[in-house]
Amino acid sequence: VQLQASGGGLVQAGDSLRLSCAASGRAFSSYAMGWFRQAPGKEREFVAAISSGGSNTLYADSVKGRFTISRDNAKSTVTLQMNSLKPEDTAVYYCAQRRLPVGATGRPSDYAYWGQGTLVTVSS
Repeated sequence: VQLQASGGGLVQAGDSLRLSCAASGRAFSSYAMGWFRQAPGKEREFVAAISSGGSNTLYADSVKGRFTISRDNAKSTVTLQMNSLKPEDTAVYYCAQRRLPVGATGRPSDYAYWGQGTLVTVSS
């Protein structure tokens, strides 16, 4: 499985950014996907997750109402739309695919495959 994340960059507080993750290697539509992030000096934390069919989504409290996760199973992509960005959203963002074909979770240990990360920097 290969996951390729893209879309990061430098933005100002209040701006929007759209991250994408392209997957290959196994049946994308069978697996939940997640986005995680890691800020400098901090542990990796959950951001959002989506079930295999896209009907169920989970969000960290810190991003609820500002970020939206979606997926296109025909294109094997998952997207994170980030609005009203804050400086504390600055981090490397990683997409990940669940190990097993079960529901979405926020636990990093449930995800077996990880993208290379894309840096999001939000200036104040």
